[in-house]
Amino acid sequence: MEPYLQNGRSSGLINHTSFVDQHTEQLPVPLVPEIKLHLAHEALPLWQKTEEELGAMGLPPPFWAFAWAGGQALARYILDHPELVRNKAVLDLASGSGLVAIAAKLAGASSVLAADIDTIACAAIALNAKLNNVELAITSQDLLAKTPDVFDLILVGDLFYEQSTAASCMSFLKQSRAEILIGDPGRAYLPKDQLTEVSHYEVPVTRDLEDTEIKRSAVWKLRA
Repeated sequence: MEPYLQNGRSSGLINHTSFVDQHTEQLPVPLVPEIKLHLAHEALPLWQKTEEELGAMGLPPPFWAFAWAGGQALARYILDHPELVRNKAVLDLASGSGLVAIAAKLAGASSVLAADIDTIACAAIALNAKLNNVELAITSQDLLAKTPDVFDLILVGDLFYEQSTAASCMSFLKQSRAEILIGDPGRAYLPKDQLTEVSHYEVPVTRDLEDTEIKRSAVWKLRA
């Protein structure tokens, strides 16, 4: 496996870092006010600006610029139950803004790898880690296409919104020997028949992303 980016210190992330910094605000996360992130207020204008300024079309949506409901619930659960991550090697899969990874590190994880295939997300994760005074390892590799490395705990926030991604995610998770925790607000492809709900929250979200201002989101554990 290629070396992980440490706190975004890669020349390939310089422009991305500037872009994230210029087009977001540093705001507390509604359900997790202990954590601040570089966040956007609207998705579509930022998506269009991303394609314009980076000179590319067909880029993925700016998932990294928002605190999604499933991630907020999972981050809250981790901070409220630090014994789940303390002194453990943790993977935050499809990390987005890095919210869940940051929560794990703040709760005492020995190491946290934040993984996201979007390189702009990797830049956002690096900025957000610095903003919250934590150190994360960051990778843009597609870990779902690989055999899982050895982790004690794998965290998945709001990844079951699309069928093929959900299927790839479950295949990856089932190959791992790690404990698995998932935060999800009831996305269509969440395999509830393979999970046990351990907690739930009423999560404030933006109407630009969801169909309501409060989204009931649960934290699930993958059954062995």
